[in-house]
Amino acid sequence: MKKLVLVLAVVLLGISFVGCGQNDKWDASSTITVYTRDTSSGTRAGFMGGIGFDEAAEDDSKLASGFVIKDNTGILTSMTIDEYGIGYISLASLNDTVKGLNFDGVAPTVANVVNDTYGLKRPFNYIIRSLDDFANDTEKNITLAFIAFLESTDGADIITNQGAIPLTSTQSWDAIKDSHEVCSLDNSGVTIKFGGSDSIEKIALALSASFAPKCGNFVPEHDHTGSSDGFKRTQGSEKDGDNYKHVGFASRPFKESELGSAGTQGQLAWDAIVAIVHLNNEVSNVTADDLKKMFGGTYTTWDQLLS
Repeated sequence: MKKLVLVLAVVLLGISFVGCGQNDKWDASSTITVYTRDTSSGTRAGFMGGIGFDEAAEDDSKLASGFVIKDNTGILTSMTIDEYGIGYISLASLNDTVKGLNFDGVAPTVANVVNDTYGLKRPFNYIIRSLDDFANDTEKNITLAFIAFLESTDGADIITNQGAIPLTSTQSWDAIKDSHEVCSLDNSGVTIKFGGSDSIEKIALALSASFAPKCGNFVPEHDHTGSSDGFKRTQGSEKDGDNYKHVGFASRPFKESELGSAGTQGQLAWDAIVAIVHLNNEVSNVTADDLKKMFGGTYTTWDQLLS
């Protein structure tokens, strides 16, 4: 009798495990949860423009109901948890904890950005303070030396290692460093402040960490809060406030209202924007129209996309 009870217990336990497995299966009839950046984000502007949904770049009312606003890291983390969510991040931030979706049948890879077959491509730009608006010549000259470094072959290697695509460089830092005498001084008491796009933060951190020992050990300080702040805090309305910056970054083209003074803006790299989902998600490819319908609320469940 005890054996019979034991056998029945094992059978029932097996059935319960099968039931749990079936309940855990990804369900295409589930509601899509849309994750987005806020309206100051260059990634949002590039994404919405790339899918033909420009009106949603700076207007939350155009988005699907129940949308969730997160920063770049927040969206990446959310897609490791939410099996029915969809968000977008910089290609430079993509890793194997989430699924990056093909766009119009093309995989989101550096090679496909370089050969211009991947459609959601955007520039990574920088801006510095106006040349007559630095607190002193030391801060100005370190900033100019930093820009020269990021445009060198040394800078290009760092940008590549961080997952973005640098512009063509022909000179090494060693070949040009004598033109930047400030880097031969002890700059350990000087702080240079970096900010703007958080999509570029990882690249900016790597560039400044590599460059600081080459330029008198100045102290890099990073505070990346969005592309709009790249201009505001170097040459715009907040340039003289507590959050002022020496170098700002934008992960989108600068707007007409953000055109800085001569010689203070440029491009450091190309990047792509990637729509991402949970690893269990059965979708592997999307079109611009698919994404517009999901983010605009026309598609509300995943089976609409798969039908």
